[in-house]
Amino acid sequence: MTAFLDVRDLRASYDAVEAVHGITFRVEAGEIVALLGANGAGKSTTLMAISGVLPGAGGAVDFDGRSLSGLPAHAIVGRGISQVPEGRRIFARLTIRENLLLGAYLRRDEAGIRDDLERVLDMFPRLRERLSQKGGTLSGGEQQMLAIARGLMARPKLLLLDEPSLGLAPILVQQIFDILRRIRDQGVSLLLVEQNARMALKLANRAYVLETGRISLSGIASELEGREEIRRAYLGG
Repeated sequence: MTAFLDVRDLRASYDAVEAVHGITFRVEAGEIVALLGANGAGKSTTLMAISGVLPGAGGAVDFDGRSLSGLPAHAIVGRGISQVPEGRRIFARLTIRENLLLGAYLRRDEAGIRDDLERVLDMFPRLRERLSQKGGTLSGGEQQMLAIARGLMARPKLLLLDEPSLGLAPILVQQIFDILRRIRDQGVSLLLVEQNARMALKLANRAYVLETGRISLSGIASELEGREEIRRAYLGG
C-alpha cells in the first residue's frame, strides 16, 4: 500500500555539508508521526526538504500518490502540505487577521477562506479576541497558536510542525498538544518534530528517531516509549 507521505532515501545539505543521509520513512493518512532526536540530528532539515524550503534535496518524496521532487515551496503548499516553522516566524507588524489571511495566499475560494477563518478562530478563541492586535505583541503561546492557525488556513492535508512546544510553559504545552489531537481528528495528518519526547510519544501513532542525519529507531510510539534507550536518552531515565 502506498503511504500518504512516502519519503525514500532523502538526502539534504546546507552548502557542502550533508545533514540528512538517505532516510526513508512514511506517514499514513490520519496519522500523527513524530520525528525525535537531539539538536543537530537533522529533524528540521528533513521538514524543510519535504516542504521545498531547502531545495536540491536528493532521494524521492511522494505525497498523495504524486511526486514532489523538484517542486518549489509554493507548489508543495498547493499540493496540500503546510509547515509551521520552528520559532513561529509570524509577521510581527501585521495583525492577527492579516497573518491568518496570508496563510491562505494561494487560495481563491473566498467563501472557503471565510469559513476556515471562522474555524481556526473557534479552535483558538484567544486569537479571535485579538484579531486587530499586532502579531509581535502576543505572548509566546499566543504566537504559537497563530503560527498553527496560519498553517491551517492553507487547508492542508498534511501539517508539518517544527518544535511547537519550544519555550512554552507546561500548561500551554498541554493546550497545544490537545489542539494537535483535534486537528488530526478533523482529518489532517501531522508530521511532528518535537524535543518534548514524552508528550510527542503520547500523542503520536508512530515515531522515528534521528541520530546525526540517520534513522536509528522506528516503531509504534507507545512501544518506543517503553524502550530503555529511549527512556535513557529522551525521557529522563
